Amino acid sequence: MTENRPRRTLNRQVLADHVYEELMASLIDGRFEAGASISIDGIARELDVSPTPVREALARLEHTGMVARVALRGYKVAPLFTAHELEQLVEARLVIEPVNAEKACSHSTPEFQKQLEQTIEALRSSPTGSSYAEFRDYWKADEDFHRLIAEHADNPFILNAFNTLGGQVQRFRFFAGLGVTDAENAIAEHQRILDAFVAGDPAAARAAMEDHLNGVKQRSIEDSVGTA
Repeated sequence: MTENRPRRTLNRQVLADHVYEELMASLIDGRFEAGASISIDGIARELDVSPTPVREALARLEHTGMVARVALRGYKVAPLFTAHELEQLVEARLVIEPVNAEKACSHSTPEFQKQLEQTIEALRSSPTGSSYAEFRDYWKADEDFHRLIAEHADNPFILNAFNTLGGQVQRFRFFAGLGVTDAENAIAEHQRILDAFVAGDPAAARAAMEDHLNGVKQRSIEDSVGTA
């Protein structure tokens, strides 16, 4: 009996991850309308699973801002960002992430720089189509780059603030059905941040992260106008 317990735990986690990915794809690819209620039992039947992994997946998705919990009514699909809300979100990131970059750069190592380089290589090699299946690897590489810097800043309070923001910038852009529209710019900006790390220049790392986030803000607002 004891030998089987890790296997059951692993299978449950694999199932939960599968449901999460299926729901993420449905949300991003527009199979659920913004503001629509989400039927836990209906999704469970559709995916041929129990309601438990569906609830677990929705709880994880709540942290991304893609779904919202409604008291006594379950979950609903979050509304799309307005351009003003998007601007506010990036302004919040501008408070947190340049500090992360500066602090992480101040005690950077070749091993850490290699990790950042690998995320940039993944960005370059990942497809960037409009569906979740097409840009999932790109999205993950982008998130990994920023997460690694936040974790390496070695400040748990700032890390908690960073994690609260989650993937909400992507939430607007991908809910709008745009996919990745700025890969060339974003990759170049990530590279400039890494170059500052390699040079051992915390001030340059901070400035490069500010430039990157301002670029993200401008491009995302332009996308929002184009889809309004």
